[in-house]
Parts: sequence; C-alpha cells; structure tokens
Amino acid sequence: MKNVIQQRNEGAAMMWSSGGAAYDNISRQIASALDHCVCRLVPKLGERLLDLATGTGWTARLLARHGAKVTGVDIASELIAAARTQGAPEGGTITYEIGDAEALLFNDGAFDGVTSTFGIMFASRPDSVAGELVRVCRPGGRIALVVWRDDSNLVKMFEVMRHYMPPLPDTAPPSPFAWGNRACARELLGNAFDLTFEEGVTVDHDCGGRAAWVVISECYGPTKMLAKTLEPDRAAAVESDSIRLYDGVAGPLGNTVPQSIC
Repeated sequence: MKNVIQQRNEGAAMMWSSGGAAYDNISRQIASALDHCVCRLVPKLGERLLDLATGTGWTARLLARHGAKVTGVDIASELIAAARTQGAPEGGTITYEIGDAEALLFNDGAFDGVTSTFGIMFASRPDSVAGELVRVCRPGGRIALVVWRDDSNLVKMFEVMRHYMPPLPDTAPPSPFAWGNRACARELLGNAFDLTFEEGVTVDHDCGGRAAWVVISECYGPTKMLAKTLEPDRAAAVESDSIRLYDGVAGPLGNTVPQSIC
C-alpha cells in the first residue's frame, strides 16, 4: 500500500498528532473563524467538498450540516482518529482520511469546493499545496481558506516558542504566516481562482494566562511537543514566558486574545 505521507513530512505528522482528541479545544477557541469560512464557501446540498488539514474535523462537521458530502483529510493520524469519533453523529456524511496536502491521492476535479482553516498554511511546501488545491477542485469550483495574518497574536506565541527551539536550518521552509500576505496568496492561487480577500478577528477567551497555557501545552501539537522535549528548566521558562504573554491581555474576567485573520 502506498505511503500517503511523504517522508519529509513524517515529523510534522507526529507533531500535529500529539494533540490528539484534545485538539478540538483549539478549534473551539477559533470557532467563529471556522464558521465564517463555511458561510463564505456557501455549501450546497449534495456537493462534494474537501476539508484539507481538517484536524479533529470541526470545519468538516459544519460543512456536513449543510447537506454536503464531505471528505476531511489530515496528515496527523491521531487527529483523524478523533475526527472520526467526533463526526459519528453526522450519520456517515463525512469520510475522514489520512493524507498529505502536498500530494493528495484524489482524482483531478474530484471536489466542488475545498476549505482549509488554519491548516495548509503550515505545510512545508506551499507551491505543492497550491498545486494540489487547483488540481482537485473542479473547474468553476471554489475554495475558502482562513489563515493567520503576520501581525496576529499567534505570531507572538510562536516568537516565544522560537527562543526554545533548535536553530532553523539554512533551507528552512517559508513562514506559514506568508499565506496571510495577499501578494503571496495571489502568486500561489491567483492564476487559477478569482481571489477575494477579507480580514477579520477571531477572539479567544480564557480564565487567565495559566489557563491559556494549559490549553496550548496539552492540545496544540507544536507547543505540546516542544514542552515535552525541553529540559525541565527550559520547559519551565517557556511556560513562564507564555503565561506572561497571555497575561498581557488579561482583564477583570480573564484574558481576551484577538487574533487577526485573513
């Protein structure tokens, strides 16, 4: 049987898998953005839709509730396992598969529409992903993507984490936040789709900085994997720095983190 995950992406698959079923808590934090993406796609009854980098399937479930026939694909086996459990109440209208967004196994034009919510932006080869989006979406079909802008508070979280990561290789992949740049998006997809851009904000509410750290360190693959691999003193330091970041947006009822999206 053909390996559906390319070898260079196996490490990323393990990292994202580490969030497991708990990753649904991350989707809950950004649920307003996922719902907005589905509304912009305007799913129709009986359409064949692909949710790429589906995670635990939150967006796929929203699509299915409009009567579409949905396929959810993710590189992370544990997220797909959780998605299948979460999606069971949808009555078999969603099929979940392990797959690599850079080399999908679907036929050309297999889908009427494609969504990806904060997912494909983290693939290591944007050109390959964009090519696959164009290939599997039928002529006249549509896509709806939500990505983080490069001035989002999430970027600040990654900046905290970067201090504790190994140095990037000389051939490091492009920043995932480049997808939030309109010129970059046009270069990747503008020849195949008539692109329209919309900027907005999704807001994460927590009880405080420590509560926010618990969520990201237990549910979000990149942070969870980093914290597990650090020596105790450095693990404590990244925890402290992260809590300080989230406490910087604290109010009387907890912290409110606005995240800029595109």
